[in-house]
Amino acid sequence: MALPDYYATLGIQRTATQAEVKRAYRKLARKYHPDVSKAPDAEARFKEVAEAHEALIDAERRAAYDAAVQRHANGQDFEPPPGWDHSQPYRSAARGSRSGRQPEGGSQEEAPDFSDFFESLFGRGGPQGMPRRSADSGPMPGRDQHAKLDIGLEDSYLGAKRMFSIRMPTADAAGPATLQNRQFEVGIPKGVREGQHLRLAGLGDAGQGGAPAGDLYLAVGFLPHPLFRVSGGDISFELPVAPWEAALGASVEVPTPDHSVSVLLKVPPGSPQGRKLRLKGRGLPGKVPGDLYAVLRIVLPMAVSEADQEAYSALARAFPSFQPRAALEA
Repeated sequence: MALPDYYATLGIQRTATQAEVKRAYRKLARKYHPDVSKAPDAEARFKEVAEAHEALIDAERRAAYDAAVQRHANGQDFEPPPGWDHSQPYRSAARGSRSGRQPEGGSQEEAPDFSDFFESLFGRGGPQGMPRRSADSGPMPGRDQHAKLDIGLEDSYLGAKRMFSIRMPTADAAGPATLQNRQFEVGIPKGVREGQHLRLAGLGDAGQGGAPAGDLYLAVGFLPHPLFRVSGGDISFELPVAPWEAALGASVEVPTPDHSVSVLLKVPPGSPQGRKLRLKGRGLPGKVPGDLYAVLRIVLPMAVSEADQEAYSALARAFPSFQPRAALEA
């Protein structure tokens, strides 16, 4: 049976404090959370990080793990620490619906198993998969929860308050966790970027023995917008222009994500299709505000009437040497 290095998994020293264990876990859990990370191995890495956190964040389990590692180094077998009651389920933030969303069919997402080593050392015991701390083992802080929050572009551009619903595992003092709907009002700060995390202090799992509750971390994502696209703090959109506006230059009104405001943009003479025109500081607000980019799209009028057709014929006569497909012959 493989013996994992939980310290290496979290990227910490064996002398790390419990606060350092928690900080390392929070950082890596946000990085590899399956609802946030696009990495192909995110699910497996998240599981490894959660297991390492479960083993090291509790002083008794950490001591048992350290002792098992020492015995293994000396060529001895390891055994579960004394005093663990394997018949009682242990509540873990890494169990249940990790994404904070209701799975299909409304039932709880199947809890992933930890490694054989972990369960051999600490036991399985019930649907939550791990032993509960004994009543006299002292207070235990609540686990953090992670979820994704999809917002509209306007919410970030202007700032907003939105109601957010999440299914979270909730347990009483005596039993296993069950999924329950909880609603929160979330303040969305002006200029928040996609991928940033909003921390709702004390809204994670409840603590035990008078210890503080964990926190709820919301990873921000943007809902699709019919006009604008977001990249970091910059916003871009397609700006349709007539051929004569692109050729001769023009001043046109363009929208911003604040629908009550439009700005005047100068299209320089001789602008080609796809040219990007920048409106500095008109992107997402912030210490360093992003920019707003208009990407030119030249729109041709339809030649419907005879007068329309004659206008195109005159244009063709005016540019006899124009070769639109010259690049294909190179």
